[in-house]
Amino acid sequence: MNIYGVIILATLLINFSLQLTADLLNLRAVRDKIPAEFQDCFEPERYQKSQQYLRVTTRFGLITSSISLAVTLIFWFAGGFNHLDILVRGWHLGEIPTGLLYIGLLLLLRMMLFLPFDLYDTFVIENRFGFNKTTITTFIADRIKGIVLSVLIGAPLLAAILLFLQKTGSLAWLYCWGIATVAILAIQFIAPTWIMPLFNKFTPLAEGPLKEAILSYAKSVRFPLENVFVIDGSRRSSKANAFFTGFGKHRRIALFDTLIEQHDTEELLAILAHEIGHYRRKHVLKNLLLAIAHLGFMFYLLNLFIGQPQLFAAFFVEQPSIYVGLILFSMLYAPVEFLLAIILHHLSRKHEFEADAYASRTTGRPEELIKALKKLAANNLSNLTPHPLYVMLHYSHPPLEQRIAALEGTGAKKG
Repeated sequence: MNIYGVIILATLLINFSLQLTADLLNLRAVRDKIPAEFQDCFEPERYQKSQQYLRVTTRFGLITSSISLAVTLIFWFAGGFNHLDILVRGWHLGEIPTGLLYIGLLLLLRMMLFLPFDLYDTFVIENRFGFNKTTITTFIADRIKGIVLSVLIGAPLLAAILLFLQKTGSLAWLYCWGIATVAILAIQFIAPTWIMPLFNKFTPLAEGPLKEAILSYAKSVRFPLENVFVIDGSRRSSKANAFFTGFGKHRRIALFDTLIEQHDTEELLAILAHEIGHYRRKHVLKNLLLAIAHLGFMFYLLNLFIGQPQLFAAFFVEQPSIYVGLILFSMLYAPVEFLLAIILHHLSRKHEFEADAYASRTTGRPEELIKALKKLAANNLSNLTPHPLYVMLHYSHPPLEQRIAALEGTGAKKG
């Protein structure tokens, strides 16, 4: 095994070991008694149920990740990447169509492998804890829509990238970066009005006290807002959420119908103020710029490594090609992706603190956001005492205890 194979194998094993350690530490961090600051929102039975939910989902995640690692290693050392390449090349379709089929088949095989796990997670685990509202028809329809969108949007983008990598030499990374950036920006504008409605129904919030309170608040902070949408999240889950997406006239604030059912007007106003805080602090724009910069860095490295013969040799691929190199580079790039994910999670947690502070300052009622966050934790069976390592690796939001401390002004903001 050459140096490329050693790096990728070590990355897979170290990442798995680190995730396993974080999961085990997270389970050990669970407290038997409800933390004092949450006794007003968690009944003892509910708290025990949240601990059970954590244990079940963690064990299931460990099984899934173990199987994923085993399948990856078996496919690798059995020469699967080369065998699939030989099969697809035998169809004599040309370099770009062959590349699209090769990558598409790999993705399809992965989807089929994990389909039983997705079904079990949705219809057994989420059912057991009272979250799942998805029907088998909706589940299948979502998967079909996802595949169709991948073909309609992803395939042309991938074809352009393969073409640039094949034809434009040392400047290929710039062309790839440019076309990927255009695609990201386009999706930001079309997703709220064209893609998201394919999966969920967006209904303008009905006239009444809640809408009046929201529009009044938006006016008070000079946030142009014509409407707020209600998303039918209850079609799939009883878990609640809210989100902000898009730019300009295409931006959209959506409240899950489950969120509206579970919270009063003041709490919903605090949640919406938090979402507006993300916009006011330019978090959406910052995240977009970071994503674009990340793409540029990734494509630059891709251009350097994609033609390395040793990379193909590490995976027993007999005939180097751009499309196989793209897949193999993604595995070589994993350590960089892992480190960047930790940094981006840290930044995301910082943004959540900033949005909380904005909501607290502009509404003048931090206690309403605290109440809303506590209700969300109770209704979603959130883990109240996550281990710091698990938070560092996985949490895009700060642990609830830290958010409450920051809102109350009694604790330092930790990211």
